[in-house]
Amino acid sequence: MSYTEEVYERVVAQNPGEPEFHQAVKEVLDSLKVAIDANEEEYRKLSILERLVEPERIISFRVPWVDDKGVVQVNKGYRIQFNSAIGPYKGGLRFHPTVNQSILKFLGFEQTFKNSLTGLPIGGGKGGSNFDPKGKSDREVMAFCQSFMTELSKYIGADEDVPAGDIGVGGREIGFLYGQYKRITGLYEGVLTGKGLTYGGSLIRTQATGYGVVYMLDEIAKAHNDSISGKTVIVTGSGNVAIYAVEKVTALGAKVVAMCDSNGYIYDPAGINLDVVKDIKEVKRGRIKEYAERVAGSVYTEGTGIWNIKCDVYLPCATQNELSLDGAKTLVAGGCKYVVEGANMPTTLEATTYLQENGVYFMPGKAANAGGVATSALEMSQNSMRLSWSAEEVDEKLHGIMVNIFKKVDEASKKYGLADNYVVGANIAGFEKVVEAMKAQGIV
Repeated sequence: MSYTEEVYERVVAQNPGEPEFHQAVKEVLDSLKVAIDANEEEYRKLSILERLVEPERIISFRVPWVDDKGVVQVNKGYRIQFNSAIGPYKGGLRFHPTVNQSILKFLGFEQTFKNSLTGLPIGGGKGGSNFDPKGKSDREVMAFCQSFMTELSKYIGADEDVPAGDIGVGGREIGFLYGQYKRITGLYEGVLTGKGLTYGGSLIRTQATGYGVVYMLDEIAKAHNDSISGKTVIVTGSGNVAIYAVEKVTALGAKVVAMCDSNGYIYDPAGINLDVVKDIKEVKRGRIKEYAERVAGSVYTEGTGIWNIKCDVYLPCATQNELSLDGAKTLVAGGCKYVVEGANMPTTLEATTYLQENGVYFMPGKAANAGGVATSALEMSQNSMRLSWSAEEVDEKLHGIMVNIFKKVDEASKKYGLADNYVVGANIAGFEKVVEAMKAQGIV
């Protein structure tokens, strides 16, 4: 049995009932095998993989708060501080009913490699709660956020752990969280990113993940003597990442014909009217089906199956495991050539393998959606320097970071004779930097 197989079996045995974490570890270890086999004796001696797959710290706590009816509610809160070898823990907070330790460990593990790929000094972490902000009043959301931060504040800091937003945690939630942190600690520091522009936030942060996905797509296309312009695109989801991926890919000459949310999907053969989507999602906090009621010629379909629409480019920007093997087969049959992940692990292992084996250029989220955390790190830099860069400056830095990530991933895949296998390239490129830092710092 190989070293990677031994470590994977250990992970499954020691972390029962955590399928998302198992999946993330298997995907990474399988793709790292070629690099690990070349250094197996050294890595075994130092237990590099055993340390890599074990979080440095898991913090779990209760979050009591009072709803608008005066009833006390209790949620679970978490922070997974996964790896700090190259910098303070950095990763979002997710507020969603599905949040559990397995999902957050998978996200924190992935975040470690993603953050490494940015070239910036940030480690991997993730956190959140099974609280659902949907349908809650602003006062209820504030009450929850203040209770959550009262406990979390004990474990974070500008040079220790810097959370950001994720699913269910937008500008409103970050504002409430930051206000409570400042109230408790008396510190006005860059401990949270995604802040409002009036109190330390960075321009382009809202757009960063979606823009970064498209910058990555553009680099892949250029590397294969192709162009985004004129392509038909599907973008799954209709949240922050999806909206700004649509905005940027449309600006580069492509046509987005479909988007979705957790209830169903819309198809607009004329091209998605993003102003309408923004009004529905960012202003009214409504459902995507309202688009079909407002835009003539568009069609809403309840449930899954957005991949049945023909496209050249598929950008999954919703949630984990949204694209299964059946969806991948349908995309390939429809002529799709590019799948670039905007969400974290939105494609199952079977679907990823099928896409790669059938000529689709596939870029995993740890590389493709790193623009968000990269811009968060740029926000940290601005906070530390007490400066605010222009939108053009931040966007230029973001673009440069995504270009460099593609270059690292591409070079790593070619180094091991696996050109165009961007899953292997992303994992190896991220892994090598983290491991060098771990080796240098001793057995910690």
